[in-house]
Amino acid sequence: METNQEQQISQNYSTPYSKYRVRFGLFLTIAGYLIFLLGARPGIFGLDRSRVIGFIQITVFLIALGGISLGSYITLSSFWSRGKNSLLADFGLRFISTGYVICVFTALADVFGFGSHQLPNVFFGPLQARGVEIGMIVIAIGIIMMVRFNRKW
Repeated sequence: METNQEQQISQNYSTPYSKYRVRFGLFLTIAGYLIFLLGARPGIFGLDRSRVIGFIQITVFLIALGGISLGSYITLSSFWSRGKNSLLADFGLRFISTGYVICVFTALADVFGFGSHQLPNVFFGPLQARGVEIGMIVIAIGIIMMVRFNRKW
């Protein structure tokens, strides 16, 4: 049996967040990054077969970007108590979601029919790259907004 003093010491050093949730979020983020590299630069893994980025590569790096976004959201939201997110953190989640939607719709513009190429000849052009960059910037702003700066446990 623990004494009263030992219970106080263990309460002072316990973490108020789930370590498993943080680990899962970080694992998802790192796995998403590796898959993102596979989709964006398959030459790193010796799998480059084309000079252009085609539909399959676009789809792979978009799914991986979703994993990165979800993993970073899970990791950062675990540092907030349940239901006690700040308004800035709530806006951060919406920025992450909006940035991902921007990335999906600009990367798949040819597939949706408002790109510069018809459907069988889909490839990732410079305008689509600009749109994905803008979407990633919006995601990064959202991630920064979710960081808990004032830690009052």
